[in-house]
Amino acid sequence: MIERNEPALKPAIFLKAIICSALIFFSALMPLRSQDSLSLNSPPKINKTRLFTSLGVEAAAYAGLASYLELIWYKDKPSAPFHLDHDFKGYQQVDKFGHVFGSYYEGYIGYNLLRFSGVKKTPSLLLGGTLGLIMQTPIEIFDGIHESWGWSWGDILANTIGTSLFIGQELLFDDQVVKYKVSWHKSPYPFRASGEPVKPELRNLFDYNSQTYWLSVPLKKIMPASKIPPWICVAAGYGATGMYGKYENLTSYNGVPVPPTDRYRKYMLTMDIDWTKVKTDSKFLRAVFDCLFFVKLPFPALEYNSLGQFKGHWLYY
Repeated sequence: MIERNEPALKPAIFLKAIICSALIFFSALMPLRSQDSLSLNSPPKINKTRLFTSLGVEAAAYAGLASYLELIWYKDKPSAPFHLDHDFKGYQQVDKFGHVFGSYYEGYIGYNLLRFSGVKKTPSLLLGGTLGLIMQTPIEIFDGIHESWGWSWGDILANTIGTSLFIGQELLFDDQVVKYKVSWHKSPYPFRASGEPVKPELRNLFDYNSQTYWLSVPLKKIMPASKIPPWICVAAGYGATGMYGKYENLTSYNGVPVPPTDRYRKYMLTMDIDWTKVKTDSKFLRAVFDCLFFVKLPFPALEYNSLGQFKGHWLYY
């Protein structure tokens, strides 16, 4: 029997689901691409009601995160002197792509909440666009003082990349030309990537084997002279599968054999839809489409993996 000495999946993946769900709810109350109704050259008067509501949403999300970490997730977890966790190679870097996503997404929401309130572009980027770093850093601090984890510079780098991807595009293009998205597909494995068993109903959400992260670009931006609608995109994705452990697969768990499987990376190419560019006269649909900006729509896809195989998928989630 192999001794299991690695921690469960880091809390970030659970927190992303909780925080993102809350922010989606609040963001549905406003048009996310608020620049359409704001003059960036002559900023409008600040709407104090919207501003206080936006700041309240961000403060509540931050307070909820801190409370969850201290009172629930790390409760009864052994503490330790502050230490590092050199985990960049863990889970084939899928968790790092997840950190990029969380930071990018939270920055997108934070920025647009402030712009919706009439705040000028630059302070909105500084205060709202960096929300991802603000939300994710406490996780690393808590990890650093608990023995099962540790402060991860890899996570900090990934969080910084996500924030930079959002802010950089706003500065260069005044838009998110390249959108960073996530999709979940059915996992065939009874274990999470950490090597722990997982309930079937949670397998697709909390298992790194089930996640794919995408960069989605409108074809119109690649071929500007074409008549392709601006919402039709091409997307490149990354994921990994066959993971029954952080760095290498376990052979047993609590005395029960873990089935052997190939552990490999997947590189995907497919089509996508930019929901924010789909036109509609319905305010409700506009809000729904804007809130779905991070969702990768299932399409036929081409896969190349680290086993040297090409695979076609009739429909890839």
